Order: sequence, then C-alpha cells, then structure tokens
Amino acid sequence: MIISKANYFCYHIRFQTTYLINFKYEIKTEQGMKPGRIIDTLVLWIILAIPFLGNGQQLTQIQKGYWVACGDDKVLIINPAIGSDSSAIVWKWQFGESANQIPKEYSNYFKSIDECKPVFSNKKILITSSTGATCLLNIADKKIEFYAKTPMAHSADILPGKLVAVANSTHPKGNSLELYQLDQPEKPIYKDTLYSGHGVVWNNRLQQLFVLGYDDLRTYKLTDAKKSLTLVNTIKIPGQGGHDLSRIDDNRLLVSFTNGVVIFSIKERKFDPFSPLADAHHIKSINWNAKTNRLVYTKAEESWWTYNIYATNPNQKVYIPTLKLYKVRVCD
Repeated sequence: MIISKANYFCYHIRFQTTYLINFKYEIKTEQGMKPGRIIDTLVLWIILAIPFLGNGQQLTQIQKGYWVACGDDKVLIINPAIGSDSSAIVWKWQFGESANQIPKEYSNYFKSIDECKPVFSNKKILITSSTGATCLLNIADKKIEFYAKTPMAHSADILPGKLVAVANSTHPKGNSLELYQLDQPEKPIYKDTLYSGHGVVWNNRLQQLFVLGYDDLRTYKLTDAKKSLTLVNTIKIPGQGGHDLSRIDDNRLLVSFTNGVVIFSIKERKFDPFSPLADAHHIKSINWNAKTNRLVYTKAEESWWTYNIYATNPNQKVYIPTLKLYKVRVCD
C-alpha cells in the first residue's frame, strides 16, 4: 500500500498489569484512516525510570559531591561526574516557575541570583539575589518557603531558632546585615550596618555568626532570646573588596577578596595565604574540602560573571554557556 499524507500518528496507550504497553496507531491515507497493527512492548524499565527523566527534576535532596550553581534568575544542581558541560545538570530552577507563589513585585528582584547555599540536610536551597531579594526554596516541589526584600543581597545562612541572616551589599537601602524569622516573610527583626556585605556563615559548634564586609570580618552571637545579634569582634582582612566567605571546618574559614584568597583561623584569629589561589583575583566563590583537597570555585572572567566552574584534584572545568554564573556551592 502506498501511503501519502502520513503526517501524524494517533497513539492510544493502555497500561496492563503485565507491565506491557499496547500502542495502537492509525495512519491517515488518501482513502481515510486505516487501522494499524497493535505493538506490544515490554516497558517495565521505562515505568521505573519515569521519575528520573527530565534532567533529574524529581530530586528531593542534593547528593554529596554535587554542585549547586547560580546566576541570572536560575539555580542549577550539577553532577560533575557526568560531564563538563550542560549535560552535567541534573536539576534546574528558574524563578518564573515559582513566581506565582509570592507577591508579583518579586519578579523584579530575582534577576541576578548570587548565592545558592544547600541547607536543611541538603533538601532546600537558600537563595539571594543582588537585584533585591532572598528566598528559601524546597528542592522537591520548588516551593518558596520564605521570602524578603533584601537590597543588593549577596549571601545568607540559616541560624538556630528558624532564623536566617542576610548580608546586603552596596545599595542606598543595603550595606547591612539583617536577621529574619523564617515564618515571618519580609519582617526583619534585627539590622546592623555593614558596608558591602558579601558573606555569611553560621558556625554551629561555636554558636557564632561570621560576616564578611568590604574590608573586615565580623563575629556575632545570638542573644539568649534568639531574636537579635550581638557583635563580638571585628578583624580587618588582608585586602579589600571581600567577595566570598565559606566554611572549611569548625575552626577555619576561606575568605576571598579582590586580589587574593586566605584561610582564617578562628581560634588564632589570624589569616594565612591559601596557596592554590593566594594571588588569584576576583574569586567569586570558593569551596575547599581539606580532607580530600578537592577545590571548586568560580572567578570573574567576562565581567563580574563567568561561564566556567573550576575544580582541582582532579582538575576539571565545567562550561555552562547559557548562564552568567556567579557562585557555586559544593554539597557535603
């Protein structure tokens, strides 16, 4: 039979208890619709695989060793073992997917995401945007569980008592450290001045909050009522233009600034050069596992952003050409 105008198929899919799918199709010919034959295919493996299709969009928790990267209005979860380009992305989120969950005006505030920190046993991501907002996103259903207007926000972290601290950079209403309760969106309960706020890390063992500004590193502690912060001390960093603050372990922090990267010893209150990147310029985010010597970081290359994530031990570069990347975080 010669078939013409066979420009579409009509599929009727019927699931059976034997895990077979029957595909019954019809072919459009010049004489009308002609029945095709029924094809039985064993597809148990497809049924089992369905939850994992679509770039891993069904993730409920970030696996250890995965990377969380952000830029523009997007957050990505990357499995660096898969590849060195966009094929390594196993989960992605764009603000527009969740925009209807919070006030409409926030669509203007999540255009330049600059922090994407795994929190709550790696089941949620704490997100800040330099265009003016902070939110807590649940990975499994992409629900926004907290949101606030935070001018020029650059970093945040979770504190005991369902609190979140946010560092805001240079903005007429920014240059501050703010504290919020997660069950009270948009209502700061504490605020302190902080010029060019860029980093926030909570140390649970010491029960202290470390905060990075333009040229200083501060230590705060929670008040007994857990509704405010008290400044404990301030130390000048060995450079200017603080960019990133990350935890190594309970006694050490990594600090990047315009012209270098240093390790800060909390107990000794001293800075030492971080030899792999001691003289590197404009490191925007840095993550180092002292036990494995695995280093993962981003640096400004195009302007304030990059298309590359760099790693050492082993050496690797992941290239994401579709996103103006700012920070990367490693899930541990």
